[in-house]
Order: sequence, then structure tokens, then C-alpha cells
Amino acid sequence: MGTDTLGAEATDRRREQRGWYFYDWACSVYSTSVLTVFLGPYLTSVAEAAADADGFVHPLGVPVRAGSFFAYAVSLSVIVAVLVMPLVGAAADRSGRKKPLLAAAAYTGAAATVGMFFLDGERYLLGGLLLIVANSAQSVGMMLYNSYLPQIARPEERDAVSSRGWAFGYAAGSLVLIVNLVLYLAHDSFGVSETTAIRICLATAGLWWGAFTLIPLSRLRDRATGPREATAPGLRQLVATVRDMRRHPLTLSFLLAYLVYNDGIQTVISQASVYGSKELGLGQSTLIGAVLLVQVLAVAGALGMGRLARTYGAKRTILGSLVAWTVTLAAGYFLPAGAPVWFFVLASGIGLVLGGSQALSRSLFSHLVPPGKEAEYFSAYEMSDRGMSWLGPLLFGITYQFTGSYRDAIISLVAFFVIGFVLLARVPVRRAIGDAGNPVPERI
Repeated sequence: MGTDTLGAEATDRRREQRGWYFYDWACSVYSTSVLTVFLGPYLTSVAEAAADADGFVHPLGVPVRAGSFFAYAVSLSVIVAVLVMPLVGAAADRSGRKKPLLAAAAYTGAAATVGMFFLDGERYLLGGLLLIVANSAQSVGMMLYNSYLPQIARPEERDAVSSRGWAFGYAAGSLVLIVNLVLYLAHDSFGVSETTAIRICLATAGLWWGAFTLIPLSRLRDRATGPREATAPGLRQLVATVRDMRRHPLTLSFLLAYLVYNDGIQTVISQASVYGSKELGLGQSTLIGAVLLVQVLAVAGALGMGRLARTYGAKRTILGSLVAWTVTLAAGYFLPAGAPVWFFVLASGIGLVLGGSQALSRSLFSHLVPPGKEAEYFSAYEMSDRGMSWLGPLLFGITYQFTGSYRDAIISLVAFFVIGFVLLARVPVRRAIGDAGNPVPERI
């Protein structure tokens, strides 16, 4: 193959990579502004406005506490995503046409998010429906997006490419969150009510998602695949995917380790604000500021850990991040109440390890996926991210129930990082990559 041909291939690959980064830039705003900051409290207030005298709403005739409606809607969206992702993943691999499926998932989620502008008064059912659609669509879209990584980056490039993708996402989340907070905190100056400001913030996240998705759709390309057997419906496809993964036990071993330690990561993200408000007595403005700090530092963390992986390998760097997570939680246990400065220090620690541990886990898993099964296997990976993230909150809740202490609840999450560390340390990743039929990078 001539030098000109190799140069053209490298140029095309870099062009695809740059387009790929922008899907994280597009959809991460939904995760940050909608899910993490605004939608939970707002949808709960809408449900409370519709509740009866006992504080219950009755979707489809089922009595549900208004304060639990948001959590139940998120849980239902997870169930929908778990059923749909293997089906879409197998279809993408079989047809080789990921891009139309990515477009369908992205614009379904973006449209549902834009529709949240109409969530006012007592329309809690509309809010729940839009949340289920948007959240499950985001999961499907992220699964397809992740599955491009082994196709657009050579083995030695994947740590850096994956880290840049996460950094793009956190940068976009930070940028839009700053704009949203200005509108929210100074809504009177803009001549809008607080609820209208929130609805604008929700809708603009959907517009951002849809607009910037045009970039990856213009640069990513579909790849032809060999003949594949027909996609089975629903649960049968999920079972078929898991059965196929059993032929690669070392890949499953990594997925189990990731499931455990990532469950701890997701629980820290979701429960840190509860710990800050209930145990440390911090105000809403402090908590939102901490979320923003995490987003900003996660950019540097993702890029910095990507560079460490070039020297020490992805596995060792992830193991180091799990030690850092453990130390951070231990420090959080001793935080004094009413001291926002120390809470910001804790948020800084979380931000620095958050992006890198997630980015390198994605790139390492990409080496363990058999060629031609990228979307199908990443559907299982994405399920371990979202579909199994109930274990950490369950342990957090049970610990608090029996001890009455949020400090004991937060320190209980150390178990996920310790167990995840042990499980990951036992995975022979070089042999796992070879068993999957992929070339083994010089440093992994």
C-alpha cells in the first residue's frame, strides 16, 4: 500500500474521530443540565402540584408518592433501554448501518427534551413520558456512539481518542450549565419566572443535542459487514447477546469488574448532593457550584489520565483511579458540616478521577470486543452503566436505614471500588484481547 494511500486513510480516520467527539459534546448537556440539575426537583414539584391531599399521584390508577415519581420514571426508562439496546445493537452490527440508528436515537431524545418546555402546571404524566423517552433514547444513542470507537481508532489510539470524547462532553456540559445558571439565578432580570427559566433550560438542552448531532452524522460513515443471523425480538436478543459473550469469558470478567466499580461511581454522582444537603447542611447554590466544578475538572482529568495511560497502560491507570476514588470517599466521611470549602475540595477530587476512569474503561473494553460485534457488545457495556446502577443506591439506602448516618452510607460505597479493583486486577487483559481476535497493543 502506497504512502499516499496510508496518508489519506489517516486523514479520513482523524476526520471521523473529530466528528465522533461532537456526539459527546451534543448529548452530555442532557446528562448535566437536565438529569443532574434541573429535571428532578422540577418534575417533583409538578407532581406535588397534581397530588391529592395525602401527597399521592395516580398514574394509570396506581398510587405513587409525588416525591418518588421522578425516581420511578428513571427506573422505567432503564427497563426500556435494557430491552431496546441489544435489539438495536444487533441490528446495527448485522446491517452495518449504525448512522441512521444513531440519528433516530439522537433526534428522538432531543425532541423529547425540547418537549419538556411544555411541562408546567400539573402535567406530571407528560414529564414522566418525556423523561422515559429521552433517557432511554440517550442510552441507545450512547451505545451506538461507543461502538464506533474500535472502528475509528487504531488500538494504540483508543485511550487518547476515548479521553478526548469524554473531555468534549464535560466541556459542553460545563459551558451550557454556566449559561443555564445565569438564566436561572437572574431570571427576574430577563423578565421570566423561575419555572419558565427552568423550562427554557430543559428545552435548550434538547436543541443543543439535536443541532450538534449534525456534525457526527456528517463525518461518521457506515461500514459493510458480513452476513449475520437475523435479530431476535426483545428479551430473546438480550439472552442471545449474553450467550454469545459467554464464549469470551475474559471479556465478561472485565465487564463484571466494570459493573461493580462503575456502580460505585454512579452512586457517588447521584448521592453526593444528598450527602451535602442532609449531612453537611449545604445550600442549593453550593451544590450546583460543586456540580459545575466537577464538570470543569473532569475535562482535565480525562485528558490527564489519557496521557498517564500512554505511559502506564489503561489497566494500571484505571486501577490507580479506583485507589483515588477510595481515598476521596474516605476523606468525604470526615468532612465537617457547614464547611462548603471542604465540599468543593471533595468535588475537585471526584472531578479529577471521574472523566478518566470512565474514558479509559470504555477504551479498554473496545479492545475486548470481537470484530463485527461492536454495537451488540457495547449494548451490554451500556447496560452495566445504567441498567445495573441500582446496587449502589440500594446499599446507600440500607446503610442509612440501619445506622441513621449519611456518613456511614457514603463510606459503605468504598466496597464497590475495593471489589472492583480486585476483580479488574485479576483480568489478564492482553490474553483477553487476543482471545477476542484483536491485535494486542504494545502497552495496555
